[in-house]
Amino acid sequence: MRTLHISRRAVLAGTAAAAAAVSLPLSQGRAQAAATPAKSGYRWRNVVQGGTGFITGVLFHPSVRGLAYLRTDIGGAYRWDDRADRWIPLTDHLGWDDWNLLGVEAMAVDPAHPNRVYLSLGAYTQSWAGNGAVLRSDDRGATWKRTDLSVKLGANEDGRGCGERLLVDPGDSDTLWLGSRHEGLLKSTDRGATWKAVSFPAAPSATGQGVTLLVAVGRSVYAGWGDSDGTSANLYRTSDGVTWETVPGQPTGTAAKVPIRAAYDRHTRELYVTYANAPGPNGQSDGSVHKLRTTSGKWTEVTPVKPGGTTADGSADSFGYGGVAVDARRPGTLVVSTNNRWSLVDTLYRTTDGGRTWTSLKDRAVLDVSETPYLKWGADKPKFGWWIQAVGLDPFDSRHIVYGTGATLYGTRDLKHFAPQIRGVEEASVRQLISPPTGQAHLISGSGDIGVMYHERLTASPSRGMASNPVFGTSTGLSLATAKPSYVVRAGWGDHGNGASSNDGGKTWTPFKTQPDPAKSAPGPIATNADASVLLWCFGTANPAHRSTDNGATWTEISTFPKGAAPVADPLDPTRCYAFDTTTGALFASTDSGQTFTARATGLSSGDTEFQLVAAPGRTGDLWLSLKGNGLYRSTDGGATFTKVSSCHASHTLGFGKAARGASYPALYMVGATDTITAVYRSDDEAKTWTRINDDRHQWGWTGAAITGDPRVYGRVYIATNGRGVQYGEPA
Repeated sequence: MRTLHISRRAVLAGTAAAAAAVSLPLSQGRAQAAATPAKSGYRWRNVVQGGTGFITGVLFHPSVRGLAYLRTDIGGAYRWDDRADRWIPLTDHLGWDDWNLLGVEAMAVDPAHPNRVYLSLGAYTQSWAGNGAVLRSDDRGATWKRTDLSVKLGANEDGRGCGERLLVDPGDSDTLWLGSRHEGLLKSTDRGATWKAVSFPAAPSATGQGVTLLVAVGRSVYAGWGDSDGTSANLYRTSDGVTWETVPGQPTGTAAKVPIRAAYDRHTRELYVTYANAPGPNGQSDGSVHKLRTTSGKWTEVTPVKPGGTTADGSADSFGYGGVAVDARRPGTLVVSTNNRWSLVDTLYRTTDGGRTWTSLKDRAVLDVSETPYLKWGADKPKFGWWIQAVGLDPFDSRHIVYGTGATLYGTRDLKHFAPQIRGVEEASVRQLISPPTGQAHLISGSGDIGVMYHERLTASPSRGMASNPVFGTSTGLSLATAKPSYVVRAGWGDHGNGASSNDGGKTWTPFKTQPDPAKSAPGPIATNADASVLLWCFGTANPAHRSTDNGATWTEISTFPKGAAPVADPLDPTRCYAFDTTTGALFASTDSGQTFTARATGLSSGDTEFQLVAAPGRTGDLWLSLKGNGLYRSTDGGATFTKVSSCHASHTLGFGKAARGASYPALYMVGATDTITAVYRSDDEAKTWTRINDDRHQWGWTGAAITGDPRVYGRVYIATNGRGVQYGEPA
């Protein structure tokens, strides 16, 4: 399992050997709607945050009112339920071994068969990632058949906001096309059951973008190519499904280097293409919009505003173009989006005359984010959006436009009032979880990209938005003082400080008065001891940990703390603290409130930074150590000795919750394996026996970051996922 503790905005360079795709035996899974009881007897739901991730594609079905699909870079795919007014997750059945498939590279629907939908899955093309797969469904994603590929796909790499790389052939519903990053163009003639590489004019490379889009134009298919140098061709077409040719007269130059998306106006027989000088979502600084009249072959540039100007504050107005959607009801009406326009903020441009004149919808937009307040990002009001590459226009309602951003999906039905149309979508990559023993909130979470949230209710996005003063992009540490639960500390990546404390249980925050020098460049885990008198803050393997006894006003180095370890406080004794050195496999302990640490148990498994140490609540020196495939270990003497727990084959993350009725020890919750199946388990008898509490329909890919039970509600458990937010389960 590859370490996944990276931001979804990370730029990854793809490397994969070219190979033809082959069909492998089919496997099936079932999508699961929210709040439906699992076979395990648990009811699983998302803690509502409200989107929180990059929406890379949205696709309205052209012939069914109210039917649409949405894709994300790390959080799977969704179907819009018009009656419930929410998105339904379709890929939660993908399990631990299939974590890479939670990245959706592309979607396709069949205009002639409304119940058919297809997904191409695969987040990374790196050598450590698995190959991609294609899912196909005859019931709108309620059930799936799967074909594994021998090629890799890159749904969380550069170019993930480009057009759909998957397409049902407009002349034959049994034929599908699939564009890959590094292995060229693939074709299926049996509705996605088997695939093979086909001849294509452009040669793929091990590090390129390959096919960036596939679009039907009448009975022809057009393909965009992302590896042009700006002078060579980047748009091709086939009219017979066999022979591909260069589209004549296509635009060239830096502003038309990479075709990002395309949409066809069947009324005017014009194909609109957005371009940029890079695939995005980052790195674009130039772009353009062009249209091709397919009946005559004439190209016309219709760029709303050319990048390269200067803003009022003297900044360069650099950006590319991203999304494009045409109005199925009104000829010559369409919308396009800018992308990576940080100075003036991205916008949607709309035209009703085929691109002769444009109107910026941002200029008169009224944004209502009352349902998802975090979108203000600690400011007074939200921005119109950024990373806008997914744009959809309802084929049955010309004024219903949706567009994806790096954090949500906005929608309008009157071209003026916009609000998130995101119910049901949760895409956070969650890093830390705390369930306080008292107070209004039953959960405080720390995530990548959106920092920390205080959840007054599990069924509504936090009214306070993300924690501010300061705002963190990504949370790296979160800790609560067990004897003083109103005191919470957090750490993370921020522009105005990297650590803060709260005296009201996480509602409001105050930044530390000072911070150690490494905090800005390497903020890491932070912990408070039981009575909130001491803070321990770590800064990776290259820097010493630091200690504060005055709530962050001053800090001193801890020379004996193992670099790179995560501090763990004893729940009862404020003088005791612990750390597991993953480099050497040794347990370090302090009995002087973190001033000095000494090695105790040694010879444990080493070399994996994801090994986790936790302390059992209400006890001194009761430590549990998850060593992934090496198993679960326990110490009852403060780390002097550890004993392997025989009931576990593997343990990735462990937490505690309220004890079962009649039990004297807290309930344990674990993501791990009692035999060979990695799943979610609960034990009510100190890990003597375990009960699996999720099932094959509720797996959510990789879930190894954090898990905790609720200390006030027996049976309730919170699970951190890498792309599906916080899942919580309760006995049904």
